[in-house]
Amino acid sequence: MSLDTLRQQVYEGNCMLPKAGLVTWTSGNVSGRDPASGYVVIKPSGVRYEDMRPEDMVIIDLDGRVIRGTLKPSVDAATHLYVYLHRPDVFGMVHTHSTFATAFAAARRPIPVFLTAMADEFGGPIPLGGYCQIGGEAIGEELVRSIGSSPAILIESHGVFTIGPSVEAAVKAAVMVEDVARTVFYAQQLGDLQEIPPEEVERAHRQYKTGYGQSR
Repeated sequence: MSLDTLRQQVYEGNCMLPKAGLVTWTSGNVSGRDPASGYVVIKPSGVRYEDMRPEDMVIIDLDGRVIRGTLKPSVDAATHLYVYLHRPDVFGMVHTHSTFATAFAAARRPIPVFLTAMADEFGGPIPLGGYCQIGGEAIGEELVRSIGSSPAILIESHGVFTIGPSVEAAVKAAVMVEDVARTVFYAQQLGDLQEIPPEEVERAHRQYKTGYGQSR
């Protein structure tokens, strides 16, 4: 994959966030890591989504130095870089403050597996990470420490972070987090919910990963 192709993918991933209702104004960001060079492509800081172009995506190295681009990278770049440095399986990452999922983060509550959609997509609960100061590596450290095998985590009093083997996978996880958080929130207004047993979660997740979609 060329860096220009990755730039296009990251641009399209960022554009998906407002379309899916996951961000407001300039909040949130998507990044992707190039497996060949190790360079990271990330959203520029403080630029409105409707004003962005593919060439505005900033290419940085794993030390945070700008390799290509005229704009400053996202203020969350240190978080993304820490994850890429410590999770070699991750090639896409998303951060949002989507309403329902962030409400769980504000309430300091993980999201248990109440829905088959959660079992399929996440293979377990969406964990809650502790409060972290913004602007350095603290969130990345907490994410790596607490996310486990999940593709998503809530950071206390902050928001949502998702990871994946591609930009598209990380964006999909961010969309799904908000979708299940909304459903769980409304369902909890109706009464107590019962978690799906772990063995059934494991079975459903395995079946989803191996049997869902079209064979290639």
